[in-house]
Amino acid sequence: MLRPILAALALLVAVLVPLPPAAAIPGAGWFPCPEDPAAQCARLTLPVDWADPGGPTFDLAVARRPATDPAGRIGSLVINPGGPGNSGVDAVLRDDLRLSPELAARFDVVGFDPRGVARSHPVLCSLPLARQAPDPLTRDQAGFDRRLAYNARYRQDCRARTGPLYDHVDSASVVRDLEALRAALGEERLTFYGVSYGTLIGQLYAERFPRQVRALALDSNMDHSLGTAEMLDTDTWTTQDSFDAFVSWCATAPACVLRGRDVRALLRDLLDRAGRGELRLPDGPLTPLALLHLTFSTFYAPDWTGLATFLRDLDAGSGAVPPLAPPVPDQEVFNDVTPVICQDYLLPVRDQRAFERHLRRLAAIAPDMRMSPISVSLTVACLGQPAPIPDPQHRLRVSGTPPLLLVNGLHDPATGYPWALSTARQIGREARLLTYDGWGHGAYGRSPCLTGAVDRYLTTLALPAAGAHCPAVPPARGLTAGPRRPAGPVPGLPGWTRRS
Repeated sequence: MLRPILAALALLVAVLVPLPPAAAIPGAGWFPCPEDPAAQCARLTLPVDWADPGGPTFDLAVARRPATDPAGRIGSLVINPGGPGNSGVDAVLRDDLRLSPELAARFDVVGFDPRGVARSHPVLCSLPLARQAPDPLTRDQAGFDRRLAYNARYRQDCRARTGPLYDHVDSASVVRDLEALRAALGEERLTFYGVSYGTLIGQLYAERFPRQVRALALDSNMDHSLGTAEMLDTDTWTTQDSFDAFVSWCATAPACVLRGRDVRALLRDLLDRAGRGELRLPDGPLTPLALLHLTFSTFYAPDWTGLATFLRDLDAGSGAVPPLAPPVPDQEVFNDVTPVICQDYLLPVRDQRAFERHLRRLAAIAPDMRMSPISVSLTVACLGQPAPIPDPQHRLRVSGTPPLLLVNGLHDPATGYPWALSTARQIGREARLLTYDGWGHGAYGRSPCLTGAVDRYLTTLALPAAGAHCPAVPPARGLTAGPRRPAGPVPGLPGWTRRS
């Protein structure tokens, strides 16, 4: 079923607002979660600005599902499902990450909504204003300047609707929240599983609180050392790699409705037609960047059969159904997590000429996909971000932790393998990288080899051999299956979300 995240957030806010905040965790601070009384919920009151602990506060929403084997319980496993913007509370309530029975037996699984997300004082922005955003692919300096002016107006709108927390949703602040949560849970040291953007939280926690770490399993890793060009280049290479894998599959797979056709030429033609305004979806014209977003979104599962069908139907003009859910039309505000990225990554572009140089370089890296639609959209959305930012990029400086387990897909579309290699090198001897030789975003749950290795590490602290790889496991039906990932916002397409 279609499940736009905006409607879900509106419902959750309506349900949860009346609940009293918890004074402490554990003990009386826990109460049955409204959505599932078998799970326990709580609120932890924390400073908006950790540099001003006596100033304004917000409530961090927390949920836990107690270990199913109390006698064998190790402690709490805190999870973060990434995004940014995915709800850790929902991940517990709905089992979004599909953690194994072994982990569910040995740990209380604990999730939290990071500051600015869902139940934890969400960053609120005007959806009508968001949908007025100029095309990120500006054509001249005047258009570039209009985008800068729009970004300033949009930041002002979000800040006015959100309040002081708007300027403190960076991941370094989330790390301080996580440390407070560890202490409130009564855990001497932290056991943590983070996927995608959640790995940045784990990386920064290891850097700031190395002595408080028991085990960190980081799945599909961010690289917090990248500047503008490095971010765009590496993410674009990864995007093209995922499209190349789709083309190779389609050349021989009976399930591919484009088998026998020149898929690269088809995408090129569709992008050209989109540029001329000749392609439409049910809600309006389809721009080239939106087409790249829709194509890219299918790489997460991956849903290659769905992508082939979408491209075929779009080419034929037969009412193609996009692989994303459209926004709720009458929604006035929505939870926009773009400020999280703008406060974690300073990605300046000086002017239109510099922007065009980036685009030409990216087109050479990715002759079919032309760019990473995610990174380009986020770079443009963050133009004009005031500097310095709260959590500037830097090479990780991790020392004194126990061994940390990093896992990554060789063909991950969103957090490419080069980022995992770079992050492991930055961490150094404390890092052990396990490679999954397959596709899709998020490695846990795709392979018994990899899932078993993560489970063993979290439960016993045993590490896989240095340089170990887990073989790819093709899903049963034309590469459409895979771990369920939380639906999340799509940068550059305000209010849209991946279908669930």
